[in-house]
Amino acid sequence: PEEDQHSTVVGLGVDPLEAQIRQVFFFDTPDLALYTKGVVARARRVQKKGDDSVVKLRPVVPSELPAGLRRSPGFGVEVDAMPGGFVCSASLKGIPGADVAKAAAGKRPLRKLFSKEQRAFFKEHAPEGLELDDLSVLGPIFVLKLRYTPKGFNRRLVGEMWLYPDSTRILELSTKCAPSEAFDVAAEA
Repeated sequence: PEEDQHSTVVGLGVDPLEAQIRQVFFFDTPDLALYTKGVVARARRVQKKGDDSVVKLRPVVPSELPAGLRRSPGFGVEVDAMPGGFVCSASLKGIPGADVAKAAAGKRPLRKLFSKEQRAFFKEHAPEGLELDDLSVLGPIFVLKLRYTPKGFNRRLVGEMWLYPDSTRILELSTKCAPSEAFDVAAEA
């Protein structure tokens, strides 16, 4: 709740002015056909770092994905835990061949934001006949990202404050670990 946001930031010991600014665009149909099918297509602009893009599947069982895909340098798996459960997702990241701001403004085709490998991954999992250039731009969403190590905690955390256009906010805290450490790290966190 808004009345707890300041005390949360103070309690976590973070300074929002040290955060990196990100601008995130999601791409979907007006009726959210991709979201319904568990497919996410997004691109983002990152302050002092450059643009990136991702095609994500959620939920997913990683061992059921092709071995070649799992070996791809841009491929990753994550588990998101939230009140009421968790979900495993798989992402294929890339560096856009076009400027994200121009594509989001309709001055470049959306497909140019995604690599050949990402476009094939999208085509395999998106609803039949739906192409990247058919999608609408949703956003932007501003995100403040900060990496830090809280006092008394021996793991680095990433805090992201998502500032949605309707004035809602979400605070996401994350950390990384090897799959074999996942349960211990989750319990420690």
